[in-house]
Amino acid sequence: MQSTSSPLRGSLAFTRAGDVSPDPERPGLLRARTIPFDADPDAVFDVRPCVLNDCAGGPPAELRLEGAGFETVDLSSNEPLQAALATVRRQGGVADATATALRAALQDSCLRLDGGRSLRIDHVADDGLILRLGGPNGLDVNPGGKYGTNGRSPARNVHADQDVFGTPLRQLMKGAAPDMFRHRTPDGRNDASAMFLLNLWIPIDQITRPLVLMDRRTLDAGRHQLRYGLPVDGFLERDEDSSVNDIWTFLPDDGQKWYFRSSMGPDQGYVFDTLGTPHGATVLPGEDALEALYRDLARACDAAEAGDADALRTIAGARPPALPDVTTEPIRAAWRRMTELLGEAARPASHAGSPTDSWPARARAAMDAVVRKSIEMRLVATLVGP
Repeated sequence: MQSTSSPLRGSLAFTRAGDVSPDPERPGLLRARTIPFDADPDAVFDVRPCVLNDCAGGPPAELRLEGAGFETVDLSSNEPLQAALATVRRQGGVADATATALRAALQDSCLRLDGGRSLRIDHVADDGLILRLGGPNGLDVNPGGKYGTNGRSPARNVHADQDVFGTPLRQLMKGAAPDMFRHRTPDGRNDASAMFLLNLWIPIDQITRPLVLMDRRTLDAGRHQLRYGLPVDGFLERDEDSSVNDIWTFLPDDGQKWYFRSSMGPDQGYVFDTLGTPHGATVLPGEDALEALYRDLARACDAAEAGDADALRTIAGARPPALPDVTTEPIRAAWRRMTELLGEAARPASHAGSPTDSWPARARAAMDAVVRKSIEMRLVATLVGP
């Protein structure tokens, strides 16, 4: 919770207005210019602070899948899923056997939504299983690069993952996707179907770089939703006619409302509409301080391992970076823990003990806690209940 009545703001990356033009394939729609993968996000996106509504105490009752485009889901009772997520945390990645266990834990299960209804999981896609890793304030802690199942960075730009009328759904489903799946696009909608194509997002740690989602009812789709061609041949095996995914990007607007949960663990997740819900990873106020503390603790761990007492005293004696007045309680708690550990760094007694409770072990655990880790999966699900 923020400490004052001022709104909490986080930065989000949108398409620049100058990169938008009329779409030649679907008259009346707009298209965004394709951005190279290796481009600097700050140079190619419109990065701006947005007011974020923190649902740490529970989401508002009106945030439901059919209207807002997303909903919180209870995962606590799915014991096989929780066991597989614990394996991901312990191993620091998703091995093939763990991926199989994650999919098996969800296939044919029922997930309870925050509003009381349930989702019957009809199919868990092979594609779409991703572990994302992101350090505070954009710090690169990603050993796996941009592609593959493991270690992708959180996606900074606001986007939605599939166009129901586009590639690859058009090819995979021979044009049947708009009739099968509930959806809402600038030029079409299906409100009759109870079947959804969904992303399931599960946080393992998300003190920093949390996922934020737009209440789709606050989107002016005709003006701000943009067709976008995402080349995928560099990281997915696709035929030539499916080598560019048709997705959506978005322009910013003050009327858009954004939501996240600052306190959330793997016993909960979000389901959101793959076909149109705008989402992205934000940088929260105070993440720059956590980044500085992360770097200081890393230097202190290196000095401790090298037996450099002078370096430890210098690092421990530095003034810690300040937090802003408005941030989240998990960021404040992480800041307190990390500053306390830095204060202990020069005390020889703190480095004694077992490998799990020595100062270096506790310091590295505090560093790891501020790295955003999350699992994403792609589901076909049917909404059941009143």
